[in-house]
Order: sequence, then C-alpha cells, then structure tokens
Amino acid sequence: MNIRALGHALPQKIVTNRDLAQILDTSDEWIQTHTGIRSRRILSGEETISGLGAQAVQMALTRAGLTIADVDYILCSTVRGEMFFPSTACLIAQKLGATCPCLDINAGCTGFLYALDLADAMIAAGKVDRVLVVCAEQISKVTDWTDRSTCVLFGDAAGVALCERGENLKTVRLSAESDPEPLHAWPSGGNCPFDDHIAKEHLLYMNGQEIFKFAVTRSLRDIGMVLDDCGLTVDAVDSFVLHQANRRILDAVRTRLKQSAEKFPINITTHGNTSSACIPVLLSEMVEDGRLRRGQTLVLSAFGAGLTTGAAVLQY
Repeated sequence: MNIRALGHALPQKIVTNRDLAQILDTSDEWIQTHTGIRSRRILSGEETISGLGAQAVQMALTRAGLTIADVDYILCSTVRGEMFFPSTACLIAQKLGATCPCLDINAGCTGFLYALDLADAMIAAGKVDRVLVVCAEQISKVTDWTDRSTCVLFGDAAGVALCERGENLKTVRLSAESDPEPLHAWPSGGNCPFDDHIAKEHLLYMNGQEIFKFAVTRSLRDIGMVLDDCGLTVDAVDSFVLHQANRRILDAVRTRLKQSAEKFPINITTHGNTSSACIPVLLSEMVEDGRLRRGQTLVLSAFGAGLTTGAAVLQY
C-alpha cells in the first residue's frame, strides 16, 4: 500500500496555557516544563469534527489531483464520534457527497496505525483501490476541564491519509493489552426505566505515570520489531514520527535510540495531544513545509487507550 496524499485541518480557536491558568491552578511554565505544550486548538461555535474531517479530506484530494468519486471506502478513527450513530465517517461522507462504504473504528490514540493496517488489508484483498483514512478527534468533549493534570494535554484536530495500491507500507505491528484502567472515559448510561443501575458519565481519566512507562517501553519494543522486520537500523530511518502525547515521552524514546532531535519531528507544542490525529496531521504538515519528501523512510509509532500500541515502517 502507498499513501498518495495527506491532509489536515485544525479548529479556529487557540487555547494557550495562559488561558488555562485563568481557570485552573496551573501556569504556562509548569505546563511547558512537564508536557512541552504551549497551546492547543479546540472546537467551538458552529465547528464540528465531521466538518473538520471533510476539510482535511479535501486537502488530501486536492494534493492528489482526485475527487471524492475516486474513493472506494472511508475509514474514520475517532475515540468520540460526533454522534452515537450514524458514524462520523458517514457524516464526513455526507459533507463530501460520497456514496462509498463508511466505517468508524476506535483504537484510542493508536487508531491511525490500526486504520492503515485495515486499509492495507482491504486493498491487498482486491476489494478496493483507494481508501481514505480519516482521523477526526474531538478530545475536548471528553476531557475533564476541572482536572489540571489531564485537560492541559489535549486538543482537537483531523488528519487524513489517502491510501492506494502499492508497496511502500513495508510492515505494521499492532498490539492490545486489553487493560482499560490506566486510561478511560465512561459515557452516560442513559435513562432506561428497567435498569436499576444507571451509570453516570465519567470524563477522561489517566494515570500519567503508568502511561508514561507503558508508552516509552512499548514504543521502543514496537520500533525495534518493525526495524527488524525490514532489516533496517535506526540510522537508516529519515524520521521517527511518534504519537504526540508528551514531549518527555518523545525525548525519552529518542534518547534511548540515540537519535538527533531533527529526526523526531513534533507538533505537540502548538497542537497538544490530538489522539489518533497526531501522526497524520504531523505528516501532512511535514509535506506542507518540505520536511517530508518522496522516497524518505519513516517509522511511525503510537500508543493509547486499550491499551493499544502500533508501529510501522513506511516509505513515503
């Protein structure tokens, strides 16, 4: 499978650390020191995550010189869809005038890699020629904005990869430990009159220390496995594009791999953690500013709720 084009879209509203310091017992210095984040984008007003996803798709289609009629399937990775149903993929398709099959998946922040693997399988099976992988995330809707330890981390965004037949996705490794405790959120249980135990909504909870250790350990493990799959050394990789969860995690992985900061691109500084959208948004921005060029070898790595992880080797 090849990635023919990438796209991204961000909400209009910028929320800085100083904005958060007005409503929380925190400071710009503390947030930057502990996370590497200065600001994040938040959906507001009439903006919707399906609208953001459609904008990102249109960027990818324009870059590819294609129209939505050239797409055979839309896969949307999202941890909190715009509606319970229909799927966010269907809502994005409606905005684009698409009539192809649509499906949402949820693998937490690892969703982009899970979706790439699914797209690759569908293309390899001959069922489709082109798949739009859309990561449309509105984490602001599940964040507890009274919890200063978590709400400072997250932002909203949409990123897209237009996938088609080819040989440039060299390998993908996925895993799931099936442990919800360290990172989770609960929806409301509704108002069924026949249920004597109606669960209340519980917003995002994260055990930061446990997730930090898990992320660093599993990223190093997964990166090592995909490099071994392809017979590559770390020095043969042009860029390591990791899930943008926390600058400390990125630095810890980079230090252990003994690689330069230039090979670990980031956008967490201005975007925060945008869940599964992190990697495709960053890749699209790298195309935009010339850091990502055809023929470069990339290693992608992500981790998230589930607990899920994934890594891939991709020649762009």
